[in-house]
Amino acid sequence: MADIRELNEKIKQESVFIDTIRNEMQRVIIGQKHMVDSLLIGLLTGGHILLEGVPGLAKTLAITSLAKIINAKFSRIQFTPDLLPADLLGTMIYSHKSEEFITKKGPIFANFILADEINRSPAKVQSALLEAMQEKQVTIGQNTYKLDKPFMVLATQNPIEQEGTYPLPEAQVDRFMLKVVIHYPTKSEEQVIIRQNIAKSYPKINTLLKTEDILRARDLVKEIYLDEKIEKYIVDIVFASRNPASYGLSEFENLISFGASPRAGINLALAAKAYAFIQHRGAVFPEDVRAVCKDVMRHRIGLSYEAEAENISSENIITGILNAVEVP
Repeated sequence: MADIRELNEKIKQESVFIDTIRNEMQRVIIGQKHMVDSLLIGLLTGGHILLEGVPGLAKTLAITSLAKIINAKFSRIQFTPDLLPADLLGTMIYSHKSEEFITKKGPIFANFILADEINRSPAKVQSALLEAMQEKQVTIGQNTYKLDKPFMVLATQNPIEQEGTYPLPEAQVDRFMLKVVIHYPTKSEEQVIIRQNIAKSYPKINTLLKTEDILRARDLVKEIYLDEKIEKYIVDIVFASRNPASYGLSEFENLISFGASPRAGINLALAAKAYAFIQHRGAVFPEDVRAVCKDVMRHRIGLSYEAEAENISSENIITGILNAVEVP
């Protein structure tokens, strides 16, 4: 207990910068607290995020603001059907001056990558990006280049338009730590957004941290205490998505075509630790696991035709699982 108390004090002191980031972002991002917290979880764990929401919900503004706050290099890539892997990664070009091939690095060489409308580009471009996400390195010609740290991909999908899109295969979607669904602002928030955007001057984001501060915070997140009972709770949640009948959820048997992968359990534990960190705590509680569960698992549960016919979403299934699995 003494160690936990010391760890709590340490995390409370070391996580003060989280409030600084939040306050700075709130100057330009009105509402969208859940999106900001999700970005912080990705930042603290090195996980990538898939954002789904209609246009105009400050997705690009959020990631550019975060990059400015921590003085990180930012790249925005608009995915289109004619995009090639070389447009993303870079290529070898011949230099007449030196009479040899030199490497021209692409926009992937940054700390924060905004992959706008990732489902607009063909599979070969998606796989080139996802390889960089997984391996944290890029191969151009015969040379392999390590990507800078921190490296985080924020990919966006527009849920409205399906024409001319290439949906991400399940195996590739699984590489995203979180899938965050963004909703419209409230009436009062929208009023503030309008007022802010028609004012004479727009708030400017200040640089408050360095990338080294984030890398140090990632080491601190790993120190957060995760009890064995919480580990078992995470395993039960994941297993309930694979064998719902053994958790008294036989009604889900025909609704799930495949359950969550082992990555779900790893990311659930990591995200819960990061969530505890942004709440300034040194230990993970069951509430932390429940808070991040939908974002970690919504893209990892395959729905059957029966579920789609009955208009049942993966979120409905996750809610059922959280209600059925015993909380430690």
